[in-house]
Amino acid sequence: MTITRALGGDFAAPIDDRYFEDYVTDTTYEYGHIRVDEKDILEFARRFDPQPIHIDSAYAEKGPFQGIIASGWHTGSIMMRLFADHVLSRVASMASPGVDELRWPAPVRPGDELRLRVTIVEARPSRSKPDRGLVRTRAELLNQDDKVVLDTLPMSILRRRPVT
Repeated sequence: MTITRALGGDFAAPIDDRYFEDYVTDTTYEYGHIRVDEKDILEFARRFDPQPIHIDSAYAEKGPFQGIIASGWHTGSIMMRLFADHVLSRVASMASPGVDELRWPAPVRPGDELRLRVTIVEARPSRSKPDRGLVRTRAELLNQDDKVVLDTLPMSILRRRPVT
């Protein structure tokens, strides 16, 4: 298991005591790093996305990326691991109604070191259910060269902090 950490400032509240109110619009955090090995790329792709560009070295060498690249879904899974480990509250997360955008602007290659950068784009109380709020986050995975390899806008539903 890969242990990752905050790369700079972190949320004021720990993940096991984090509620809607702790997600402040226009704040940005970074977490990492996860190293992507060719073995991991092949294992994921053989199981979930068996396209030749992800599993056949000879084929991939002749393709547009001149080598094996990770499936976009593998890249998304790495983002989700970092997001779950560091951003998504363990006590207040209620669900996600979805993701508004998902882009893979650059490939992930064997040996890449990835980190997550999250920016709270919007945090607003629910209009119909006062015990919760909606948080829209810009989530980006960047490689060791600061190239964005994944860019997405997930939405989370979070409980509001209990009044004591």
